[in-house]
Amino acid sequence: MKKHFVTFYSPGTFVSEQTTEPISNWDVYEAVKMADKITERYGATPYGFSFSTRERTEKDLDSRETKTSHMHYLGGKILTLQQIKARKDPKDEILISNMETNNFDKIIENTNSWRITLPLNKEDVVLPYTPPPKKKSLTSTSIEKALKQIHK
Repeated sequence: MKKHFVTFYSPGTFVSEQTTEPISNWDVYEAVKMADKITERYGATPYGFSFSTRERTEKDLDSRETKTSHMHYLGGKILTLQQIKARKDPKDEILISNMETNNFDKIIENTNSWRITLPLNKEDVVLPYTPPPKKKSLTSTSIEKALKQIHK
């Protein structure tokens, strides 16, 4: 038995939130459509996804992952170490240090929901992507207005 999955990654508090869904095959277009419908805690939306395939034979008690894809980022800005240094922003000191220490040539900055900065690996793909408009959530002002209308 063979089954394909797509795992979506969204910004989280300490680690990325993950949602894994079955998918008919490793279809980027289908995965992008699925990403548009995913919302994690606190309204976070995916910054990217990867595919995996799990297989099981009759002798296996459980399936095992047999293949994984590189990361597909849903938009974002690719930045090199030189570009970040050229900004001369004191807030970039830790980022520059991390990139130099870990030999990262490029990073991706994504702001689909909250800003996330991650190393960009050679195999990774940055898709031309515009996130769907966010639904307006209730604010204290809109709740107060609604309550005033009720109590008139």
